[in-house]
Amino acid sequence: MKILHTSDWHLGSSLYGRKRYDEYESFLNWLSEYIENEDIDVLLVAGDIFDNSTPSTRAQELYYRFLHRMARINGLQVVVTAGNHDSPSLLNAPKALLRTLDIHVIGSVTGDATDEVLVMKNRDGVPALIVCAVPYLRDRDIRNAEPGESTEDKTKKIQDGIYAHYREVLEAAEARRVEIGHDLPVIAMGHLFVKGGQAGTDDGVRELYVGNLALVRADLISPGCAYLALGHLHRPQVISGTVPCRYSGSPLPMGFGEAGQEKMVIVAETGPGSAFNINEVRVPCFRQLLTLKGELEMVEARLQEICLSGQKVWVEVILDDDSAAANVQERLREMTSQTAVQLLRVKNTAREEWALRQIEAGVCLEDLSETDVFLRCLDAAEITGEKRKTLMDAFAEILVSIREEDSLAG
Repeated sequence: MKILHTSDWHLGSSLYGRKRYDEYESFLNWLSEYIENEDIDVLLVAGDIFDNSTPSTRAQELYYRFLHRMARINGLQVVVTAGNHDSPSLLNAPKALLRTLDIHVIGSVTGDATDEVLVMKNRDGVPALIVCAVPYLRDRDIRNAEPGESTEDKTKKIQDGIYAHYREVLEAAEARRVEIGHDLPVIAMGHLFVKGGQAGTDDGVRELYVGNLALVRADLISPGCAYLALGHLHRPQVISGTVPCRYSGSPLPMGFGEAGQEKMVIVAETGPGSAFNINEVRVPCFRQLLTLKGELEMVEARLQEICLSGQKVWVEVILDDDSAAANVQERLREMTSQTAVQLLRVKNTAREEWALRQIEAGVCLEDLSETDVFLRCLDAAEITGEKRKTLMDAFAEILVSIREEDSLAG
């Protein structure tokens, strides 16, 4: 069997206010053609199908149009699990209908581990693979919060809860394998941050928990598996360990920090016994992102070259020039008007540093995380010691609750 692993589509996402529907449509068309041409048997989508819990009509149209195309491919089976950006209820709504088309959607845990154990059949209709389709595990799914818990207590409960859930699902998979009577390979899916994973800069990855509360070991959630197919981190990467483990990464660069990064999907093909041959398949670049850094004169010269080349490119400019005029944004945008170049952002780091030295309130909120803002408030109030730690623990728990409510909305 040939299994294709992808994740983190983030349909509906924008970059500095620019919607990216044309890029997503191009990607899904490319993916559809690849699946058809390469005779893929199983498609695994490991979470974050949408960019938020209330996706636009256009984003949902792209998703369902793609699934409709998949349903028309004879013998293809699809498994979709929710990520932390997805609304479980929205994904689950059509699951009964989609199941009749060999499209299995797992939006949330149900309390019955067997619901996350799926048997995939080969083209002859014979069971050939078991998939443990574990969705993003929310705090409420894996632990009971108690008043006065320390950060260490929460960390241990969350990690223990994740390990316990995977253990239960893998035990259900083993029982199903015994029932079938064949030594079928097992693939586990997950949407989480495992130890050894590397997040990029400016890649849009939202922390699942504050700090390292949910950092888990890959080998402890997939013992005996032939492959662990992960989502959440946007950089494609291999996680070392006893079980072959991969993040497929996002198919599109989610920010300028990923510009030039090679994007891919993973194809795992059944080999001798229960082992898989794993190959990386490069995803084409559907729109070029480019960051120009330096003094204004150099940036203007380079920008002029790009405009004259006729390239369709989105550009971010980061100036390091405290002598740049106040109207520099207007000057640069005038250069790109009537060209294929779109200037998405202009930032002058030299001027920002100067402003921050003059007055702390001059910092841009868009450059700060929620935790950064809270830390600055604590600093301003001169809160230190044990009281600071207590407030940080309470803030971390509140932030997790808010993020989960956002994901469940809709």
